[in-house]
Amino acid sequence: MRWIRAAAENRRTDISGQTQVGVRWSRLRAVITAAALATGLTALAALPTTAAADETRQARQVAYVSNLTEGTVSAIDVATNTTIATIPVGNGPRGVAASPGGTRVYVPNSTSGTVSVINTATNGVIAVIPVGTAPFDVAVTPGGTRAYVTNNGSNTVSVINTATNTVIATIPVGAQPFGVAVTPGGTRAYVTNNGSNTVSVIDTATNTVIATIPVGNTPLGVAVTPGGTRVLVANRSDNTVSVINTATNTVIATIPVGSLPSEVAVTPGGTRAYVTNEGSGNVSVINVAGNSVITTIPVGTQPFGVAVTLGGTRAYVANFASNTVSVIDTATNTVEASLGAGSGPVEVAIANVP
Repeated sequence: MRWIRAAAENRRTDISGQTQVGVRWSRLRAVITAAALATGLTALAALPTTAAADETRQARQVAYVSNLTEGTVSAIDVATNTTIATIPVGNGPRGVAASPGGTRVYVPNSTSGTVSVINTATNGVIAVIPVGTAPFDVAVTPGGTRAYVTNNGSNTVSVINTATNTVIATIPVGAQPFGVAVTPGGTRAYVTNNGSNTVSVIDTATNTVIATIPVGNTPLGVAVTPGGTRVLVANRSDNTVSVINTATNTVIATIPVGSLPSEVAVTPGGTRAYVTNEGSGNVSVINVAGNSVITTIPVGTQPFGVAVTLGGTRAYVANFASNTVSVIDTATNTVEASLGAGSGPVEVAIANVP
């Protein structure tokens, strides 16, 4: 468009400069020029451009579900709630996390002692990274440059450089580390230690533990609120959720939930947290501001993993014993669909696949 306007300006300058030409011919040329420009602009407007094509290409959300006893990951299209791929990974896949750009999914294989890296464009494994013993969970930093993996059997956290798919650091933490979550700013990683009933706080700049926080008994799942001010920890043996103030790294509230709480996920707006209760077969919905349960949603048998979609409208729950995924409408807090998965679905992550 810029070159058309420039050309039009040049034409006007040229025409206005030819003062010796007859008035009728000047007017005729002006009419012809205007008609030609209008026709050209109309034709150009009708043509598809690269920018327009890019704007119409939208990312789609895919729920990646690790199937523990089957050694696979199910890829579910969130828009249609259909399985679009079943991806073989290592033995005993547990945790699952997507990169911020949605191009990669990381899956710790607890029996193999590895992490499988999935290319979401092809839904195939492109790398297998050796880590510690019995890797259980993984979290990717907001910049996508690092992945933190809890090694439940070696009491460490492996730090992966996602550009090279290699371990660049190994951090000693508490006994039997289970869950891990990274703050929105990427400066801290919170690790639950289910053998020592604590949470280790890792400074991601130095990859060292800077604080250890006592929580409830057998802490498993962990999530950070979008504002980064609170960390929620599911305490399996206490049937509670501990709320940590990240400014002081102390527990400021303990919330009773269902039987054997396993995982927790916070909505993008930070107002609600969804906690899976494996023992009672339901999900507790917590009002984050009030630190209280506002409703309980029945789901499948032995619900474990949970993830909320990027828009916050749905929560996907992996039901381990019923080999299903429950889809919760977060506006009504009711199950709107029950989807088939592989054998022993245990964790869920939502990827915004380009």
